Amino acid sequence: MNGSVHSSPNVVDIQLKRGPAGLGFNIVGGVDQQYVVNDSGIYVSKIKEDGAAGLDGRLEEGDKILEINGVKLENQTHRSAVEFFRTAGEDVLLRVQKKSPHHMNGPTGSQPEHNSSAPALGVLAMLAGAAAILGFLYMRHHRKPF
Repeated sequence: MNGSVHSSPNVVDIQLKRGPAGLGFNIVGGVDQQYVVNDSGIYVSKIKEDGAAGLDGRLEEGDKILEINGVKLENQTHRSAVEFFRTAGEDVLLRVQKKSPHHMNGPTGSQPEHNSSAPALGVLAMLAGAAAILGFLYMRHHRKPF
């Protein structure tokens, strides 16, 4: 309804040079460990600030890695995807589908979802507190003397 699923303006290629600490990010997902419901893709779960990806700045937590050095990560187990990253060499080309800021079915650990849940919990806590105070005041003023 909002355009073709196959149009991918948010797919980018990112070239990284492996540093002393590797590529500097962690991945989740795979056919055996789905991170997103009905999606066996490989996702970036954490980026180390001083690692190659963190210093480059283009890769973000929640991004989906489609390929590494031309090898598609679709339908791979988590272990085989990790092995592709470990043996990729010093210069690594990633094809990445950038997370959409308004994407409702994104990874459960993506940053926007964490940020939006905290204020909601605060509002619920305030409402519960207000209800408790109102209930106390109601009971205090409407209690019948013995």
